[in-house]
Amino acid sequence: MLLIAQNHLQLIVEVGVMLFVSLVFCLNLIPLSLSVVTFLSLFLLGGFTLLFGADILFLVISSSQAEFTHPFGPIALLGAVTALAALKVMKESGVDIRPLRRFVILFIACITVFGGLMHRSFLILWIIGLFFGYLIISKSFREKSVFTMKRILMFLGLAAAGFALLEVVARVTGMTIFSPLLRMGRIEQYSLSSIKTVLNNIQLIGHNANASYWGAEGTAFAEGYVTLPMQFVLFFGLPFPMFFGVLVNQKDTIDYMLPGIFGYGFDFGILGLAGLMVFVLGTVLVGLKILTMYREKREKNNKKYLGREVLLMGALAAFISQALIGMFAFNRSINGMALFTFLFLGALILANAVSLKSRS
Repeated sequence: MLLIAQNHLQLIVEVGVMLFVSLVFCLNLIPLSLSVVTFLSLFLLGGFTLLFGADILFLVISSSQAEFTHPFGPIALLGAVTALAALKVMKESGVDIRPLRRFVILFIACITVFGGLMHRSFLILWIIGLFFGYLIISKSFREKSVFTMKRILMFLGLAAAGFALLEVVARVTGMTIFSPLLRMGRIEQYSLSSIKTVLNNIQLIGHNANASYWGAEGTAFAEGYVTLPMQFVLFFGLPFPMFFGVLVNQKDTIDYMLPGIFGYGFDFGILGLAGLMVFVLGTVLVGLKILTMYREKREKNNKKYLGREVLLMGALAAFISQALIGMFAFNRSINGMALFTFLFLGALILANAVSLKSRS
């Protein structure tokens, strides 16, 4: 009975532990060579290009979409940075990567367009992730950073032009879903009152019961404002508080319209928020330390860990980007199915520690 989660937080922790254990076994038992990891990253890029493209097509022709960018955007980013890192390793080994590089760039360009049209939050996550990806790759190969002030300003100018183009498309087609200004207006409309609700009712553990939708009938802790996918909870028949139908609008003010630090702080309390920050910082530091160890082995001509090294680069870039967007911009980026992705990326990074130690 002790293993059966009693609330949403316990379920999140248990799923995270199970993912970690599973990935430890995968990294130790499956031979992840550079060629295998490169193939998997290209498969992910191609698959998400088709998935995001189909999603935006359905949005245009029928005003219906599945919004795959929220839960799967970081996984697409994992594939992109891993592929770029693999190309770098192959180039240093004397392999002609030009044909393969064209495919990678094409996939990245298509995902940028399709995902950016669907959600501006994805576009920000994608851009930040590629930035950290290039930074991690350049540091791992002891190269001078490719980012100069001129390139950064040019990049920011292109980003601003992209947002302006989206606004023009929204006004010309009448599809307001493409409008960045409308999205920012909604955030401004709802976020201020939500922030006040959180700040006035947050407690060391959970929140003031009167501030939640459930009121006195609720638990005032782990009430489902932050949770794994609803279908996942229902599949196991767990008796947790859930938001259905119109009640989702009550959750949106905490879930979608706030940065994650407020959402996690409201549902789990100050201690829960502290736990989130420790998990994020600890995972990043452990990942960077292991990446340094992988680099040292590569520089000693040990090719055993090349596949794990490029995969770790991709996982770190995706995890850092998702954490930044989720914690400081949109709670939705680390909630629901996106939370499962977040746990997967964190577990993938941490699992390298056990793999490396056991195989040294």
